[in-house]
Amino acid sequence: MKTSKFSLYDIEQFIREAGAERVTEDAVRALDRELEKLAETVTRRAKMNAEHAGRRKLIRSADVKLTHMSLFADYSTPESLSTKASMTKASSSIER
Repeated sequence: MKTSKFSLYDIEQFIREAGAERVTEDAVRALDRELEKLAETVTRRAKMNAEHAGRRKLIRSADVKLTHMSLFADYSTPESLSTKASMTKASSSIER
C-alpha cells in the first residue's frame, strides 16, 4: 500500500474547515490523491519555469507562483468568478 506524502489528519481538517461536519475516510484518501497529483503538476511546471529562466538546479518561489497563476488564473479568487459572470451577462446583452 502506498504511503501518503500528506498527513491524512491534516487533509481531514482541511475538509472540515471547508464546512463539512462529517468526513469519510474515502473522501480523505481521494483528496490526498488529488493533492499529490496537483503537487506533482505544480512541481514539474515550476521546474520548467526555472529552466526557462536559465536555472537548472534552483526552483524559486517565483517559479511556483508563476505556475499557480498560469494554472489557476481564472479561479484564484471568488471575485474573479463573479467578474467573469458579470462580463458574460454584459457581453450577452450587447449581442442582442
